Amino acid sequence: MGEGQGEDNGKRSRGGTGDRPGHVLVTGYPGFIARRLVRRLLTQAPRARVSVLAEDRARAEADRALLPADKQRRVRITTGDVTRMDCGLAGLEIDALADVTHVFHLAGVQRLDAPRELLEAVNVGGVRNTLALAREMKGLRRFVHFSSCLVSGDREGVITEDELDEGQRFHTHYEETKYKGEKLARAAMKDLPITVVRPSIVVGSSETGEIDRFDGVYQMAILVVTSPISVPLPLPGPGTAPLNLVPVDFVTKAVLRLAFDPRAAGKTCHIVDPNPLSARHVYELIARRAGKRVPKSDLGSSLAARLLRLPGIDRISRRTLPELSALDRFVVFNCANALSLLDGTGIACPRFDTYVDKLMGFVSDSLKRDRAQRRADAADPLDG
Repeated sequence: MGEGQGEDNGKRSRGGTGDRPGHVLVTGYPGFIARRLVRRLLTQAPRARVSVLAEDRARAEADRALLPADKQRRVRITTGDVTRMDCGLAGLEIDALADVTHVFHLAGVQRLDAPRELLEAVNVGGVRNTLALAREMKGLRRFVHFSSCLVSGDREGVITEDELDEGQRFHTHYEETKYKGEKLARAAMKDLPITVVRPSIVVGSSETGEIDRFDGVYQMAILVVTSPISVPLPLPGPGTAPLNLVPVDFVTKAVLRLAFDPRAAGKTCHIVDPNPLSARHVYELIARRAGKRVPKSDLGSSLAARLLRLPGIDRISRRTLPELSALDRFVVFNCANALSLLDGTGIACPRFDTYVDKLMGFVSDSLKRDRAQRRADAADPLDG
């Protein structure tokens, strides 16, 4: 299904200096991507004010406190809930957002094992309520909706950015609710200056390796790191399909650039690696960095799930194992829109082999800290 560009977008997003951020609203703070987006925004736009919509005020305040004093003063925390009408805000709080120029909607439930009702409320209802709030912002220049490449469901082959409703089926309720949320955002392009971004699998920073959760591709990486050196870890399937990974720093750089480019209004952009490695190549690199034997055989999903629940591993990987068969679904995410808009900016997805050491270093350090914490807990005589 194609997307409407929306003639009104030209009126609401004037371009030039008018697209520079004045007052920015970020939902989903202090989530992993949201807090990094805020930090980059504060640096890139030194005159911008930032309001963050947070459900957990204590966590938001703790994260803001990590910023330099001058940047802390530019961040205003508003407690709200995107599942409620007006995002749970009172009249005065809504009035304080009237001059918002840019909205970044990141609030969402990412857990694949979350209850369907929660996924619907946040990933669908949350989009509807945030769009309604944005319509009250008369100076709005851009609304950036964070979707996901997983809206493609079970489709295979080449998937373009303008495609959405292609009769696909979904592996999880998460995929389905992200699809429904994107449909709402794209329908609103007729009267709001919206850019939809679809990241692929977001991994840690290519600069530090840092990430806040070990799920998806990290679960297999943990198996590689923790497996005996004499036992090569097999893969779930032949591993010939592309495994599209993007580091979080590339995601924030690309999204901020698109948010302030008037040409991106009314478009959907895949935030992906245009030259992804195969799943096998990814895990070969991980195995080599971990000093382990390169896997040569396949592993069934059910066995992989059992391995991930072994003592020690299950303390790091606490969430339900994603559908491992999806790792071997042959999908190519065409990113013509993103490549065209980012051309000449110097913003490009780094090659996985250039930052895999950072990712694996962070995984190894996290495993060591976890083991040390368990030893400390076991030695505590009051820990009964």
